[in-house]
Amino acid sequence: MGMGEVYAGWGQTLTIAIMAIALGMDAFSLGVGIGMKGIRLLHVLQMSLLIAFFHVLMPLLGLLTGSYVGHLLGQVTAYAAGGLLVLLGTHMVFNSFRPISSEMRGTSHRTFWGMLLISLSVSVDSFSVGVSLGMFVNSVFLTVLAFGICGGLMSTVGLLLGRHVSRGLGEYGEALGGAILLAFGLLFIF
Repeated sequence: MGMGEVYAGWGQTLTIAIMAIALGMDAFSLGVGIGMKGIRLLHVLQMSLLIAFFHVLMPLLGLLTGSYVGHLLGQVTAYAAGGLLVLLGTHMVFNSFRPISSEMRGTSHRTFWGMLLISLSVSVDSFSVGVSLGMFVNSVFLTVLAFGICGGLMSTVGLLLGRHVSRGLGEYGEALGGAILLAFGLLFIF
């Protein structure tokens, strides 16, 4: 293995780690909001495990889709991956300034179906990132593991912090995550 391959491997690992953290910001910000409403420790654990599960499943499906699309697109792959990340990052930034929707406000984190819906909603973005990464990433296992761990840990931290801090932190977390994805999208394109 040459020195260039080592640097490429580390670059890819760093990219995956930063994207996992950026996607985890969504789970973190939602966790802060839910934590502020009051949540039992058992529900913190259950919701964090569900979010971690969906942060593995959704990017895995996205990676498989992206790998297939990458073979079809050939040379255009980096532009397509970058375009998807730019769109997703922009969407996350704009969503961070919107109030929580009435449907989500009515969803109870105290029921299994409510937790399932909330967990899935914060993990949907990771499907799109998985599609983008699937076009160039080599290690599927490392990618989904990083996404799952970051999603689970950041939701736990968000839920626990939400019991103690102001609501503004959650909104900034989602905006920061969106800005990171937007920057990576632009990096892929240029």
